[in-house]
Amino acid sequence: MALWLLAGLCACSGNRQHRTTDNPAGDTLVEAIDSTATGTDEYADADIPMPKAADELFDDFFFNFAASRKLQMERVLFPLPVVDGDKTAEIERKQWRMEHFFMKQGYYTLLFDSEREMDVVKDTAVQHAVVEKIFFTTQTIRQYVFDRIRGTWMLTSLRTIPIVRSNHATFLEFFYHFASDKVFQTESLGSTVSFVGPDPDDDFATMEGVITADTWEAFAPELPQQMIYNIVYGQPQPESDSMIFLLRGISNGQELQMTFRRMGGKWKLTKLTT
Repeated sequence: MALWLLAGLCACSGNRQHRTTDNPAGDTLVEAIDSTATGTDEYADADIPMPKAADELFDDFFFNFAASRKLQMERVLFPLPVVDGDKTAEIERKQWRMEHFFMKQGYYTLLFDSEREMDVVKDTAVQHAVVEKIFFTTQTIRQYVFDRIRGTWMLTSLRTIPIVRSNHATFLEFFYHFASDKVFQTESLGSTVSFVGPDPDDDFATMEGVITADTWEAFAPELPQQMIYNIVYGQPQPESDSMIFLLRGISNGQELQMTFRRMGGKWKLTKLTT
């Protein structure tokens, strides 16, 4: 049973990046934003007011923030501090351009240490969150830092760090290899991989089974290979020996969940849920 629906969802196009001699690993945040501060935007919105209750959950706020130009300008704390290695700068209001994050690609990705940790997205007590753009091609992470100030979510700073400084560094290195190398994928399967997915004969039922190395090709989804997103809710936790990669469609209800466990120092896929 091939996951052809996910293949359509996850197919990735190339990421356009600005290069500078000062930062050979990628563009600086100030230059990237300032270089596209003018011009038309196909995602220009109607500036629909955000419901006040949307500030309760970070996800509710963030989807409004990514969709509304007016709200985004109101919720960025200008001048915005920008930290890139040992360099610090500021972005003024006139330099900022609308940032739609993952809205244009139609899906987003998240990383969790466990299924229990996934409940944090519903926690109204969260006061701090970091949206991460993880660039495998440049081995860097662009972090958008948000804080809830007097009940209102605000973008308070931008940071760029190398992937090796991430709490999930070893898993991210593994995932990049896993996503881009089919042979390595097969080698990285657990002895058996549990599968849970929709029943092709019943739209309202699910089916369960086991995937082995010789059947993996029929189930293997296309995965993003150049860049993924992650959201850290609250304070980051140390890397554990389990990791869940979640890919979720924004408007089509599709979802892919892959559970990995570190066994004998090597990450292995142990469960696939669609």
